[in-house]
Amino acid sequence: MSSWADRVAAASRAWVWVPETAIRAETREYLLVRFPDYFEHPLVLLDLRPEGDPATVVDEVLARAREFEEPELVWWVKLGAPEGMDELVISRGGVLDETLDVLALDLAPGIPDLGTTSVALRWTIDEETLRDAYRVLKVVFGGDVPPDQRLRVEIEQVRKDVDAGRGGGVVAYVDGRPVGTGGLTVADGVGRLWSGSVLQGHRGRGVYRALLAERLEYAVRQGATMALVKGRVDTSGPILRRAGFAAHGQERSYRVPL
Repeated sequence: MSSWADRVAAASRAWVWVPETAIRAETREYLLVRFPDYFEHPLVLLDLRPEGDPATVVDEVLARAREFEEPELVWWVKLGAPEGMDELVISRGGVLDETLDVLALDLAPGIPDLGTTSVALRWTIDEETLRDAYRVLKVVFGGDVPPDQRLRVEIEQVRKDVDAGRGGGVVAYVDGRPVGTGGLTVADGVGRLWSGSVLQGHRGRGVYRALLAERLEYAVRQGATMALVKGRVDTSGPILRRAGFAAHGQERSYRVPL
């Protein structure tokens, strides 16, 4: 029987999301993705699993990335990466951009008590709420709001996912204004928590905890026994630890000039 740490590591490795409108450059050893223009980082290496010399695969990825004619590549070094991968990326010009804690919570005993707030919460099952979610994400993470045509397509899928128990997005409102958002995907018994974000002026007021509680409750209703999140070390990480999440390592992104 695998240990909890092994389950967390396996769930983390299995967590790869690529929108249907993205361009994939994929082999047995890597997954390189060109995201739509409204994403903050257009070109991202999401997965690397070299079968031979890692340095050779690194150079192959960079050669493939240059074909997209972008100025840089965001390269993620994830849990289970070959030893020395960070040093290899740095040797190719990579500069550390972000460090995330991989945090997990056992949901079998139920969800922790996260307190109560007066924050209003709405799932992104209508176009305006989905637009509000993107507006918050634009301020916190960068990128842009997708064009109207793309939003209309996306909202239909989000509605289906929320109704089917696969997850969706939640937006937090204070005095009718969107101030935070967070997403959830339920897959293989794991509630994957993503894009948790709160506008600067509303942090420290329970908004993030309200978004977290709403998503955890949904995940448990769908039978999830683990909550998994990759949280920023200095912002969401401390909140998640106080809520009972435990860290199981880190993932780092590097900006690599092309």
